[in-house]
Amino acid sequence: MAHTPKAEDGRKLRSEESRRRIVEALFEITRSGTMAPSAAQVAEKAGVGVRTVFRHFEEMDSLYSEMSEQTAARILPVVRAPYTASTWRGRLDELLERRFGIYEEILPIKMAGDIYRFRSSFLMQDYQYYLQVERETLYEVLPARIAKNRKLAETLLLLASFQTWRQLRQDQDLSAEETGDTVRAAIGRLTE
Repeated sequence: MAHTPKAEDGRKLRSEESRRRIVEALFEITRSGTMAPSAAQVAEKAGVGVRTVFRHFEEMDSLYSEMSEQTAARILPVVRAPYTASTWRGRLDELLERRFGIYEEILPIKMAGDIYRFRSSFLMQDYQYYLQVERETLYEVLPARIAKNRKLAETLLLLASFQTWRQLRQDQDLSAEETGDTVRAAIGRLTE
């Protein structure tokens, strides 16, 4: 039986659609609060079989890798966008607002990835990369006198980190607004 280009194109489109639905299913499941979904849960949500999940993604690690790449494609342009403020305090405020929006958006997704990162070299590298991005983007806006004060700069880095956001939002049960206000107040006091 000869394969026609039209039939092959149809299979390719169905395959791409299945892959897209699988990744979207993982996003939806983690956003709903299931931090370590199984392949069966992802398959069910995507409306495909478990074999289809593993045909597209050899293991859950590769599925988390795809999720991470899609998340990075959305957030890195926001992180790397030029600042509009002319003062370092204004740029720091912009940086914090950007981070707060990103942190709130990715909170469940990042938590799901953190659960697996100790079993995944990719996710561990991804984690280390984003720690470096947090450091670099903060140090870029700090004036030299603050950046050179290692204790102060590292404390500011801690306060403006995803870990602090997660702690305040989940463990201390603050709202997003309260969390933002708390972090801004602490950073403001330290940089007076």
